[in-house]
Amino acid sequence: MNAFEFLSHGAEAFIGVFNAGGKTFVGFVTGILPTLIVLLTAVYTIIALVGEQRVHRLARFAAGNVITRYTVLPLLAMFFLTNPMAYTFGMFVEEKHKPAFYDSAVSLCHPITGLFPHANPGELFVWLGVATAITKLAETNQVSFSLAKLALAYLLVGLFVNLLKGIATERITALIAKREGVEL
Repeated sequence: MNAFEFLSHGAEAFIGVFNAGGKTFVGFVTGILPTLIVLLTAVYTIIALVGEQRVHRLARFAAGNVITRYTVLPLLAMFFLTNPMAYTFGMFVEEKHKPAFYDSAVSLCHPITGLFPHANPGELFVWLGVATAITKLAETNQVSFSLAKLALAYLLVGLFVNLLKGIATERITALIAKREGVEL
């Protein structure tokens, strides 16, 4: 291969990367972006109809016990406020629970995306990768699992793991505070 052919192949490969990116972008514009826009519009409409104060009351209620604090509250936060505004729901928990709430809310970024992609569009690439793999396996009859079931299972397991992480982080926070002489 001479130098000209080498440069020619290099140039084709270089522009090929951008062509592939353009095709992916067009796929998003015609595929997921309209879904995200409609979902965000629906969520904001729900908030407007239900009332912001009622959503806040529900969040305060969910912050009241250990189970709902690390399952329901992060789910509500991610669904209604999306990432990164979801972390502001930490205002409904006591100071001693804030690190554990944040840990739970951050950990929910991936699992919620399958059912509610508006909640964290930045994590959508992870979900789309998993969904593409499952779809290809289903097409070759290697697996018979629907994406809806996968998304629901992903969310339920994520909520359970959030509960465990929230409890563990709460205890670790208490131990560190005690060791450092900080009153919680």
